Amino acid sequence: MSGIGHNGGPALERATGWKRHCWTAARAALLPTLPIEVVRLRVKRAAELGLDYKTYAGVRAQTGHDVVAFLFSSNALRVTALRPVAPDAVAGKLAAVKAGRLGLAVAPLSPGVLEAANPALDGASAAPYALAPWGAARAAIRAALGKLPGDGVLLVGTHGLEAEWCAAGRLAGYVPAERYFAG
Repeated sequence: MSGIGHNGGPALERATGWKRHCWTAARAALLPTLPIEVVRLRVKRAAELGLDYKTYAGVRAQTGHDVVAFLFSSNALRVTALRPVAPDAVAGKLAAVKAGRLGLAVAPLSPGVLEAANPALDGASAAPYALAPWGAARAAIRAALGKLPGDGVLLVGTHGLEAEWCAAGRLAGYVPAERYFAG
């Protein structure tokens, strides 16, 4: 079956013998082989960021850049207008991150309350409304980032509407809060 994006190669599940060997070797030649020292440095960097290696390596492979900052939604930090304090586990992990830490205050929470609840944050801004138009969401995310490159920033959030902010702000990726703050 060939269509848009197909390179004309054989369907490998049906290919056997020499064809399969050639296509498998060609694919393997495309994948980089990293020296063990580089892998060790990247494992260490992933730990400094509080990420598992698989997630960190995926971001590096996708963007080609290191993670320079995190953008946390107030939902991910478990701060609400009724509970303007971050849980100890969240605050502890946030303080240990060796990268920029920015917050997005989801309405009705104000950026000032979010910063007061999380002293480890480098800054906080108002989050785009959940159903904001694309341009408004992009403007709010870019304003929160300031001069940081979007492809070096990971968004940590709690639901699918927040995940869509990644595309609007051209961010490096999205990590669910449950996975980031687990363990």
